[in-house]
Amino acid sequence: MNVGFLRAFSSKFLGGFPLGLTRAESWTWGQTGLSTLPDSGGWRAADVEREGVVSVIWTPTGAYLRAEYDNEADLEAAILRVQNALFGPGRIYLDVKRRIGAKGGLHNVPDGYLLDLTGRKPRLYVVENELAAHDPLRHIAVQILQFSLSFQEEPRGVKAILYDALNRLSDARARCEEYARNHDFRNLDHMLEYLVFEAPFAALVIIDDIPEDLQTVLTRSFQFGVEVLELARYTGGAGESHYRFEPFLADLNADLDAGATSEAVGSPQVDTTEVDTVVVPARQEGFQAVFLGENCWHAVRIHGTVRPQIKHIAAYQVAPISAITHVAPVKSIEPWKDTGKVVVNFSEPARPIGPIVLVKGGRVKAPQSLRYTTRARLEAAKTLDDLW
Repeated sequence: MNVGFLRAFSSKFLGGFPLGLTRAESWTWGQTGLSTLPDSGGWRAADVEREGVVSVIWTPTGAYLRAEYDNEADLEAAILRVQNALFGPGRIYLDVKRRIGAKGGLHNVPDGYLLDLTGRKPRLYVVENELAAHDPLRHIAVQILQFSLSFQEEPRGVKAILYDALNRLSDARARCEEYARNHDFRNLDHMLEYLVFEAPFAALVIIDDIPEDLQTVLTRSFQFGVEVLELARYTGGAGESHYRFEPFLADLNADLDAGATSEAVGSPQVDTTEVDTVVVPARQEGFQAVFLGENCWHAVRIHGTVRPQIKHIAAYQVAPISAITHVAPVKSIEPWKDTGKVVVNFSEPARPIGPIVLVKGGRVKAPQSLRYTTRARLEAAKTLDDLW
């Protein structure tokens, strides 16, 4: 890929997007919104103004103020510190930076790799760590595009990087070898072959502050899955650091783990690679006007990891109906305005299903936001307790 193509890509897909909250706006918020913050834990209101803090975590022992990372190395140190909680069990973060790409072609250096061993099939994510202050909309999208092209040009080079990294981490290698034995791979080498030659390409962005339009840019620019995690740091008066984040695919994993407990459906546990259906709660007016009337559903968030896999959308009608009543095939998933959310367009009108009812006093509560499942589970379920 040449530089001209990158420039054309940037102009077509990345031009005109605002960069979100600016440093000056952060200062203004701190001065107007926190100027009356009482001294606590060694912090003073003047500190808030000087640091340009945009949010506070208050506890009875003191206030913890949003603190920027000094540089990307500082962010990466935080990732390593919280990696077990950030990524969850069954995942291995490889902090390895080596150039990828074919000889004589495009080269770049990912910030790391995440091996996901939580499902029946492993997944590999190429990781980009980024600070919001570094023009992230333009930089991240171009980096991910380059990663995907370099990955395709020289997958054996990526495999060698993974193999060398695991050889230096005996515990991680042992976990991968155990997974390979238990999931019909001949050995570790066979599993790595699958990850780089057969598994779909996926990327993971870890950033300190997600710009408002980042999800819109990624959804519009890429057909493969791109997941985004925000890792924010808060600092107390004594200099101690605390971190705020949503664990990797936490809500998706919760839906799949809950579904595995269902005895009525009787199917084995579903993993991330098999998710193909989303269920959205809908009030009567919106259901009639939009889900049935416009053959779409908008302003929802869908994990970038599974967005390319979603083939069906079902509607849960809230009380007094309290049931999943309709399902539709998905034609496309596109950005919804510049909100960071998406609109799901149907390829044909929704048809009745079930109903799959909410059990009064049951294990599963009425859905309050989008949830994930598979079409097979949806067809087999009679109640929400069967589904999740």
